[in-house]
Amino acid sequence: MRTADVIIIGAGIIGCACARRLSSDGLRVLVLDAAFPGAGATAAGMGHIVVMDDSQAMFSLTLASREAWARLAPDLPPRAEYAAAGTLWVAADQEELDAAGHKHAFLRERGVKAELLDPDSLRGAEPNLRPGLAGGLLVPDDLVVYPPTVAAWLLGQAVRLGARAVMGSRVVRVESGRVTIADGSVFESPAIVNAGGQWSQDLTPGLPIRRRKGHLVITDRSPGFCRHQVIELGYIKKAHASDEDSVAFNIQPRPTGQVLIGSSRQFDPIDERGHGRPLDHGIDHAILARMIRRAAEYMPTLAGLRALRAWTGFRAATPDSLPLIGPHPRIPGLWLATGHEGLGVTNSLGTADLLADLMAARTPTIPAEPYSPSRVLGDG
Repeated sequence: MRTADVIIIGAGIIGCACARRLSSDGLRVLVLDAAFPGAGATAAGMGHIVVMDDSQAMFSLTLASREAWARLAPDLPPRAEYAAAGTLWVAADQEELDAAGHKHAFLRERGVKAELLDPDSLRGAEPNLRPGLAGGLLVPDDLVVYPPTVAAWLLGQAVRLGARAVMGSRVVRVESGRVTIADGSVFESPAIVNAGGQWSQDLTPGLPIRRRKGHLVITDRSPGFCRHQVIELGYIKKAHASDEDSVAFNIQPRPTGQVLIGSSRQFDPIDERGHGRPLDHGIDHAILARMIRRAAEYMPTLAGLRALRAWTGFRAATPDSLPLIGPHPRIPGLWLATGHEGLGVTNSLGTADLLADLMAARTPTIPAEPYSPSRVLGDG
């Protein structure tokens, strides 16, 4: 017997956004999760909503998503901590300043507000940055939200539209048209969405997804310490480094007056058979120390703030850094919405819109082909 029109596996921000969007199309949606909304990578993220220019495909999805967040902003509750903080990309030397110039040209050619800053303007924008930096690029319309509460709110909106959420239900088997949870219960639907994030490849073997671990630190309150999401321009090449551990300067002002400090990236290790093994959730003190030292190189006065807590999370990464959005080429009725790595919060609303259009056989507002699972799984 059909349980729902669509079953979504995973109540991270991707799954919750998809539930809201598909429910708004009038579909009967069931959301299953082993824990609670926003419990996984969503709770471990910075909540930065940023337009990226790594590729045209990445740009299209992040811009469409940022625009969707801006449209949603009036409806978000105060606990979402929505803030138009903007992103300040910092260039340490002339090579990075040249990269900022290319980034500026790319964005401006596509209608995105961006402003190149000389060293004096950079210090004026963020007085706690060290002297001697080459300049920067300000993208003023980038945003910040608090991911776990936004995920829960999105799911609540879906429920108000008729969706059903069954939390504490660990999915153990996904077949065409059928989902089985740990207690043996079976749910049936003609459409199943794997939005399981780092667990997606366990639910659907063969997905080219690896876990990538990241660390974050939050400080005591220091209102006004920084004004923007501030990131070193070297972050981009470090974020997409092969298998090497990496750290980069990336900080965010929170509405509480606290400062959120990132970032680090570590891939899960691969065993002799080429299988990934999950990293320990514990703090890697060596890489955490590297991350904090890197941040202090850019903002030396960070050393005077007191760290209150550090934590880790795992993100689902694909080989080409683009998510998998669309139908599985070999399993009828199975759809994928996963592999967003560090851009899950940014791309959640855009992913939901794209998936809904594909499922309804509508023409999407952005080309769907770059994110199609067929690009890495074959055409069936």
